[in-house]
Amino acid sequence: MRKNTFLFLFSTVLFFNSYSQTKQKQNSKKPNVVIIFIDDEGYGDVGSYGATGFQTPNLDHMASQGMRFTNYYAAQPVCSASRAGILTGCYPNRIGVSAALTPLHKKGINSNELTIAEMFKEQGYKTACFGKWHLGWQKEFLPLQHGFDEYVGLPYSNDMWPRNNVTGNKYPKTHKRSRYPELPLMEGNEIKKYITSLKDQDELTTLYTEKAVDFINKNAKDPFFLYVPHSMGHVPLGVSKKFRGKSEQGLYGDVMMEIDWSVGEISKALEKNKIADNTIFIFTTDNGPWLNYGNHAGSAGGLREGKLSSWEGGQRVPFIIRWPGNVPEGTVCNKLACAIDLLPTLAAITDGKLSENKIDGVDISSLWKGNFEATPRETILYYYRKNNLNAVRKGNWKLVLPHKYNSYDTIAGNDGVHGRTKKMAIEKPELYNMSRDPGEQYNVITSHPEKVKELMVVVEKYRKELGDLNVGIATGSENRKVGEIEK
Repeated sequence: MRKNTFLFLFSTVLFFNSYSQTKQKQNSKKPNVVIIFIDDEGYGDVGSYGATGFQTPNLDHMASQGMRFTNYYAAQPVCSASRAGILTGCYPNRIGVSAALTPLHKKGINSNELTIAEMFKEQGYKTACFGKWHLGWQKEFLPLQHGFDEYVGLPYSNDMWPRNNVTGNKYPKTHKRSRYPELPLMEGNEIKKYITSLKDQDELTTLYTEKAVDFINKNAKDPFFLYVPHSMGHVPLGVSKKFRGKSEQGLYGDVMMEIDWSVGEISKALEKNKIADNTIFIFTTDNGPWLNYGNHAGSAGGLREGKLSSWEGGQRVPFIIRWPGNVPEGTVCNKLACAIDLLPTLAAITDGKLSENKIDGVDISSLWKGNFEATPRETILYYYRKNNLNAVRKGNWKLVLPHKYNSYDTIAGNDGVHGRTKKMAIEKPELYNMSRDPGEQYNVITSHPEKVKELMVVVEKYRKELGDLNVGIATGSENRKVGEIEK
């Protein structure tokens, strides 16, 4: 009897000791990170940000479980530059990436730059990218050479093909886009197949989602970093049969509903594998809406202009983060934040090492954890084109510098046909109070000369450091080179 009692007590101690060690191991496991990065989705294209004509229940639920930012900015208002910023923690012009790289370019992200994937990989994370890359299509620039274990997706935008975006028919040889090759769907470093029809594009969102869910299922026991840069809602719009015709808004609304479904599927995979509580789940977009596409474009939610501009509609975008037990539920953060902050913030949380190269991002984990008294980011730089400093924001004040831009205040297109833009120029500096006038309608520069003086200190600092082509300074003292194919 005593022997049985001893064995029972011994086995009980072993059980609880094993259970305690298992729980301790689970609690000490570094968090997984999932970033969903949408193309050309505007500030007003999520339900919790005021979307109309379609529903985003999964994103709205995600916001209710986490935090929504109201003053979060993409790194630049255009594809390649924006992606360079979120992956390296740098203003894109610091590392030589500008505009949207095409299949004709022979440059891409420099191997000397540390990406967010490389930071995670050094810690033993499994890493994957499923979607649009757009940081160079040659092998040395592709994801597998920059920290990702797996990659499936398009190497650049889905409109960079030799076909008409409305009909899907090939352009005649006299058309400038006829020089583009057929759109390649990559797997790793190889072309898996070519996207040669609008119907093919309809399946991209589902494909990326299925790959993401499969990756989560395979790597649930290990820490992982999953980056899902969707090709949609960039024109030409594509949506699967399960969502076509489902929204009041039309095709663009259908696309947004499918993206919301994608968020839901990825969230379900995290829940199914019982790792949702240990996953930092982020949703944001690369820039604002491409407004001259009319009903095939999103909404800037009342902000001025859209993609390809340095007005608020070009760079201020949705940002939602869920991290149970760390990010307070159902909160809204009004502090400044930028895509370039993700790398240093995630490095701080996971004890990752940053590059010896200077970066521009800051650790905003204090905001994620609900400390709204903190102000980790004081300024936002609105660089655009090759190296033009068009505006600067500090706190609630935005100084718009003299520059040229194309305005959408003209006739928009319809059903996939792009409309016109109007060439405009800011001749003299303008000042806007973002807390009272986020739509940038009321220039108050004559009333606040002290704010202009304060913001010009920031302008002059970065003109010296990074340059400003608007005033003839091609480069500053700290610009680095983009990666280029050796001739």
